[in-house]
Amino acid sequence: MAGNNSAEIRVAGVGKLYVAKVGTAVPAFGADSATDWKDWTDLGFTTGDGVTFSKKDKLEAIDSWQSVSPVHYIYSARDLSLKFSMLQFNEDTLPFFMGGGKVAAEPTPAVDTYKYEISERPFADVRALGLEFTDVKAGGTTAVTYRFIIPRGQVTASDDIKLARKAASQLGVTFSAMSNGDGKPLATFIMKDSQYSATV
Repeated sequence: MAGNNSAEIRVAGVGKLYVAKVGTAVPAFGADSATDWKDWTDLGFTTGDGVTFSKKDKLEAIDSWQSVSPVHYIYSARDLSLKFSMLQFNEDTLPFFMGGGKVAAEPTPAVDTYKYEISERPFADVRALGLEFTDVKAGGTTAVTYRFIIPRGQVTASDDIKLARKAASQLGVTFSAMSNGDGKPLATFIMKDSQYSATV
């Protein structure tokens, strides 16, 4: 609703990121968040700066002889991406960062030894990505939950991994949305938040 309302300010205090196969059902709100996301893989701890959401549209101007200003714009591209850094190294996060493949156990007699091979030729590692964060309305105790789903996308950029004595190594990625077919959304927000009601 228009006007000053501190109950509509959102701070993503606690959040999680999930990945799944393309086509995995969008989780419905239930009594337990972990149960809601049972078909998705939790990517674990991420850095404290959270997630950077980016939406950039590219427009092409149409000029005319009769005007020095554009007379029309047409959309030529849309880029929608999430940027974040994972803190955990495991069989889910490392292949996600590297662009696919899998971690495999070394044969006996090796014990607790695993191998991940980086392919010479990159292949598309298309997945679904989900984000959830919770907040509490200002001046109250009512919790709100936001979910953001990219049904189809892939990692399009990866940050350098710094190996140092005084800092945790990070797996930083940019995950970009891809078309999921004609008439289907590029991404979806799902909000358990009564402030969107016209009666609030």
